[in-house]
Amino acid sequence: MLTLHVTGSSAVLVDGDTVAALGSPEELTAAHPSARVRRWPGLLTPGLLNPYGPEILESTYHPDPREAEKFGTLPIGGERARELFRTDPSRLGPSARRGVQRLLAHGTVAIAGELRSKAALDAVRGVGLVFAARPAQLPGPVSLSPKPLVLLPQLVVGGPARFAVFDVESREDLVRLGPSTCVATVIGGRLVYRGR
Repeated sequence: MLTLHVTGSSAVLVDGDTVAALGSPEELTAAHPSARVRRWPGLLTPGLLNPYGPEILESTYHPDPREAEKFGTLPIGGERARELFRTDPSRLGPSARRGVQRLLAHGTVAIAGELRSKAALDAVRGVGLVFAARPAQLPGPVSLSPKPLVLLPQLVVGGPARFAVFDVESREDLVRLGPSTCVATVIGGRLVYRGR
């Protein structure tokens, strides 16, 4: 089924896991009237690379919402996370899956770094996140919103349908406001995160 992802002045037509066409919303809607249309606010981009895959998925504990009273809702790092994984290794898989969801909610479509645990690898492969090379210099502390942001290369017709939409007007606004403005993440043509 064809799906047309539309923002203010740009549109991407997706056929399965591939970008079938790029253009204006008007021309693609007219050329493909039977396509399912998803309208989003803001800026459609190729998505982000987070260079901290192992740190976020294997060295950080992402609490289950049902554990909020005990652990809070924010990711837990450092010695406290190591102790949680050491005392109960079965926490790693569910934590990695929740960590992947947090990455998707920040427009991440690729990660860098070598994952060593099967649990984290399974979580990443399950949604189709791709692996990319780590930048020569890492952009500061481990974060779901690393600075500077690393945008992937532009979408191309025939290329993978892998992108994110942010509720901002421009790339400058995305840099200023950060990737927590993400409203949708698409990987392999599938909507894997929807903020609204």
